[in-house]
Amino acid sequence: MRDLHIPDRPRVFVTNGLCATSHPLAAKVAIDILQAGGNAADAAISAAVLLGICEPQMTGIGGDCFALVKPAGTEKVHALNGSGRAPKALDAEALRATGHTAIPIHGAEAVTVPGAIDAFCALSERFGVLGLDQVLAPTIRYADEGVPVAQRTAFDWANDAGTLQGVARDYYLFGGSAPNVGQVFRAPKQAEILRRVAKNGRAGFYEGAVAEDMVAGLKSVGGVHTLDDFFNTKATWHDPIEADYKGTTLIEHPPNGQGATAMLMAGILSHFDLPSMDPWGVARAHLEAEAAKLAYDARNRFVADLDYVTRLDHMLAPETAAGLAALIDPTQAMENPHALSETVHKETIYLTVVDKDRMVVSLIYSVFHGFGSGIASPEFGVLFQNRGAGFTLEKDHPNEAAGGKRPMHTIIPAMLKRDGQVCTSFGVMGGAYQPNGHARMLTNLVDFGLDPQSAISAPRSFADSDGLNVERGYKAGVRQGLADLGHTLVIPDTPIGGAQMIAIDHDNGVLEGASDPRKDGCALGY
Repeated sequence: MRDLHIPDRPRVFVTNGLCATSHPLAAKVAIDILQAGGNAADAAISAAVLLGICEPQMTGIGGDCFALVKPAGTEKVHALNGSGRAPKALDAEALRATGHTAIPIHGAEAVTVPGAIDAFCALSERFGVLGLDQVLAPTIRYADEGVPVAQRTAFDWANDAGTLQGVARDYYLFGGSAPNVGQVFRAPKQAEILRRVAKNGRAGFYEGAVAEDMVAGLKSVGGVHTLDDFFNTKATWHDPIEADYKGTTLIEHPPNGQGATAMLMAGILSHFDLPSMDPWGVARAHLEAEAAKLAYDARNRFVADLDYVTRLDHMLAPETAAGLAALIDPTQAMENPHALSETVHKETIYLTVVDKDRMVVSLIYSVFHGFGSGIASPEFGVLFQNRGAGFTLEKDHPNEAAGGKRPMHTIIPAMLKRDGQVCTSFGVMGGAYQPNGHARMLTNLVDFGLDPQSAISAPRSFADSDGLNVERGYKAGVRQGLADLGHTLVIPDTPIGGAQMIAIDHDNGVLEGASDPRKDGCALGY
C-alpha cells in the first residue's frame, strides 16, 4: 500500500465497467455509453473520438489507431490495425533523387491516409451493440459546444503550436497563439464530419465532400494523394503476437506496430535478477537502458508493414533475447548497440475499457508528432498525421517508403494474460518510448509486485539518441551512479510518456483502474 502522506492518485475499484484514459471527459463519456447499454467497444470508440477534441495535439480523425479486443465470453484476443497506407504514387526513389535522405517530417510526403475512422467503423460493426449515431453523439455535442483546455493539454499545445501551418493555424490557434488553461476549444467543422460518419459510416469520411476536401488540401502542399487512396483505405484484423514473461503472457499487436520490440526487450530483461534490485536504483535503470538500446536497434532493422517483415520470428526467438542479454555489461554503458548486436540476429492517446461482461478493449490513437504534419484540410480542418515519417528511405530496407505500404508505427496497445485469462489491459503513450514503457510496466507488475497505479506513477528513464532521459523522480545519487557508468544524463522538460491500466480480479469480480498523473485524465467506473 502506498504511503498516504505522499500525494498520488488513488487506486480505483469497481465491479461493473471501467475506463482509464488521459482526459476525464472521455472517461465520463465511456461510462455513459456503458450505462446506456453499450459495451466496451462502443465506449472505447466514443471516448477515443472525443479525445481528438480534448487533446487535438495528440490525436484526431486525421490519425491512425490500433486496438486489441477480447470479446465477452472468450479469452481470444483480436488485433485491429487501423493504420493508413502511403498514397499509391509515393516513390522513394523519386524522393532520393530530389536530395531527401529521410521523409520530411512536416511535409505532405509524411502524410499517410488516416485509418482511424475506418477502424472505428470496423470495430463498431464487428463488436459494437449501439449504432454509430449514438456512439458519436457526445463528441458531436462537445465539438459544437467546446471543451475547456486542460493543464497538460495546454502545456503540449504551446510546445507543439509551431508545427501548425497554413489553415491549420486558423483551426487550432487562438488569435495566432496556443490557448491558455481553461480556454474553450471548439471544432464545429469536425462535428459536421462526425454527423456524416454517424449517418453514412465510413463513406462519410472517405468519400464525398470530406474526402475531396482532404485530397485538395494535400495536393495544394505537394501531396500525391488521390480520392482512390482514401476510398480504398481499409482496417485489417489480425491475430496478436504473444510472449511469456515469468508465467505472465504479454500480448502485443503484430507489425507494423513496434510491439515485437517490447517483447524482445522483456526477453532480454528476463535474463537478469530484477527482483533483487532496487526498482528505482542504478542497476535496474542501467540494465533497462542497455536492453532498450539493443531491442530498438533490432526494431530499426526488422519492423515494417506486416506484408514486408521477413525476420519477425528471429526477433522474437528466445535465443535472440539471450544472445543480446549476453552483450550487456552491468558496469558500463554501451556506445554502439548497432555494432554489438550485429553478432545477433511521438504524440498519442491511449485508453482502455472493460465492461460488465468483461469485454476488454485496449486502444491507442495518434497523429504521431505533436499536431502531426501540421497540415489541415481547408474546408473541414482535418489535421493530418505524419506517420509516413516512420518510413526509411534506405533502399531495399523492409520499411522503405512505398506507395500503398504501411510505415513502421510507434503506437502499441497491450494486454496481459495469467492462467489463460486476460488479467490486465494497458498502454503507454510517448512515441518511441512505448516498447520501453511496456517492458517497464510488465516488470513493475511481475518483478516488483507493484499495483497498477504505483506501476504507472513511479519514475521513468529512457535511453534514446539524446542520452539517458531520467525523470526528476529519481534521486540525485542514482543519477550520479548512472553517469558514472558512462550514461549521458538528460532531465527532460516533458515527462516521459503516459500510461493507463485496468486490472481484472476474476476471483472477486472487481476491476482496478489506474491513470497516469503525468496526464489530465483519470480512471472512472461504476
